[in-house]
Amino acid sequence: MMRLTYAIGLLVSLCIFTGCNENSAKYGTEAQLELKGERRQIWAVAPAINLSGKKSVEPLLQADIVYSQLQQVDNVTVIPVNRVVEVYAALRMDQVQSPEQAALVCDLLGCDALIVPTVTFYDPYVPPKFGASLQLFGKPGWYVRPANVDPRELARRASPPPGESVPQADFLQAVGMFDSANGSTRDALNFYASGRHDPGGPLGPKEYLVSMERFCGFAYFTLTRDLIDQLDKRK
Repeated sequence: MMRLTYAIGLLVSLCIFTGCNENSAKYGTEAQLELKGERRQIWAVAPAINLSGKKSVEPLLQADIVYSQLQQVDNVTVIPVNRVVEVYAALRMDQVQSPEQAALVCDLLGCDALIVPTVTFYDPYVPPKFGASLQLFGKPGWYVRPANVDPRELARRASPPPGESVPQADFLQAVGMFDSANGSTRDALNFYASGRHDPGGPLGPKEYLVSMERFCGFAYFTLTRDLIDQLDKRK
């Protein structure tokens, strides 16, 4: 009798963990992004630029959120923000101010493109609102690193005198404003959360409305998808 009871208990436990219970919550499959192309791309993420006017915005945290989103893109290898910070420090620059500077940073890091996030609006209170952009600076194939890099010259070339032309790098931009009080934004958020949230958790997909980091992740996913669509259309 004890063996029978033990066997029944074991069977029930297995059903719980393997999903035998039809009413048990199950994870879905999250949306995936892929950069088309035969060669795998290497992208770097720069510290975010804060134009929101909110001191609570942390540039490195925002860049890390972008980094985590880009890591999920097939056919892309991502260089973390701390490597970019090191290059910025070596060049004595706070942020990229020209395509030439971006090409130099890419060359020093050995990557194909530099992603620069910018936060334009930040309201973490429910319902959260977030405005941001992602700028992609690609390193041109013709770029050759100067023998001697003068940070003052780089800053000057960010705003060249009238009549002076500066070689341009590949540049793309995705911009968005995400207001969770908007029905279309909430529909897109629910689609994004499918497969990512804990189906057995007390909040379900609503956790993306109470966690600003998660909401920012949704926004950067959407902007990344926009960038990839633009790149695919150019091929």
